[in-house]
Amino acid sequence: MDISFIILSVIGLILLSAFFSGSETGMMSLNRYKLRHLAKKNHQRAKRAQTLLKRPDRLLGIILIGNTFANILASSIVTVYAEATFGQIGVLIATILLTIVILIVAEVIPKTVAALHPEKIAFPASFPLSILLWVLYPVVWAVNFAANGILSLCGVKVKTQKQSDPLSKEEIHSVVHESSSVLTHKHKNMLLGVLELESIQVSDVMVPRHKIEAIDISDVNNFIPNIIKSTHSTLLIYHEALDNLLGVLPIKSALKFITNTKAASLEDIRDVLIEPYFIPESTSLQTQLLNFQKKGCRFSIVVDEYGSIEGVVTVEDILEEIVGEFSDTYELKSFIQPSTDGSYVASGSTTIRELMRHTNLHFPSTNAKTLSGLIVDHLEEIPDGKCCFKYSNYIIEVISIKNNMVHQTRIYPYII
Repeated sequence: MDISFIILSVIGLILLSAFFSGSETGMMSLNRYKLRHLAKKNHQRAKRAQTLLKRPDRLLGIILIGNTFANILASSIVTVYAEATFGQIGVLIATILLTIVILIVAEVIPKTVAALHPEKIAFPASFPLSILLWVLYPVVWAVNFAANGILSLCGVKVKTQKQSDPLSKEEIHSVVHESSSVLTHKHKNMLLGVLELESIQVSDVMVPRHKIEAIDISDVNNFIPNIIKSTHSTLLIYHEALDNLLGVLPIKSALKFITNTKAASLEDIRDVLIEPYFIPESTSLQTQLLNFQKKGCRFSIVVDEYGSIEGVVTVEDILEEIVGEFSDTYELKSFIQPSTDGSYVASGSTTIRELMRHTNLHFPSTNAKTLSGLIVDHLEEIPDGKCCFKYSNYIIEVISIKNNMVHQTRIYPYII
């Protein structure tokens, strides 16, 4: 037997084995979602690969048939030549050498390349694999029939894969986090904001009770001046106590009171009030955004389980969780002041979400809504004066107390 023919045959069979090995890893390493996207854009090779992957048992059948055939035939040729030329010792040496060559050249190298660049390997390989599957279909069918029969006895059902399993919310969250190379920081935060709407309650983003701008209707003399001083487009109107709410007054409806020289009567004011829209504090932002859309309104009043007013929330408050702050409506800069030493001076009424959104501070999950609530929960008492304690990775100093609430604090980064 001509030695050059043997060498060329063995090299050709090893390369054929490498083709099948690389094709297997490349096809199985394809991103199914990207593949589906390319197929929808009429990418022919992607559509061909997608068709093959619908029946992985048949795809693996043709690949393993070809790989096994190439390896066994190459081994047989080398064994016959080595035995005829060098005897039994030649067979041993040839077996060892061929095993090393096949392992490195026909397995490790092509599979490593295919794992790193699956599309560059799988897409070109999809055409010859489709041809081979058509030509050798009876053989593939017989092999799959036997294999699937054994799998059925073991309780494994082989079905056509119509599409990839849907990603869970947590998996999508991870995908967005890892997409920083193709998404800008702003766009990534917007996507994460959308994903987190379901887990955030309106009580986390509402304007709290003590910040609500409301007007007592019984204070007739100061009613118009209070409207003029207002910095909001919507006001709550109550009688003597905030929980005794009469309605909501849009500023545009109050213009006639401001421009009219005649003093507004209580009846006139009540006529333009809008019926308040109450929502429970446990409502998720996703649900509330849909409710705003369904009801065609932009303003709601948050109440606790006893019906007491806890705060107000608007469409803008929810959208800011996605796109970021529209404006400094509540003058956050007056509540959070950075210092040159890296610390922050913050009002105790500052919410935890406001604090983390406008600074580089990151507190662990807590039931407290405000910085004052966090401090009281941690200390399990209302501080009676200045104090300092470690919380998470920060040192929190209570600077002042007012009306049984933490009035002002300073937060230092904790240095070990």
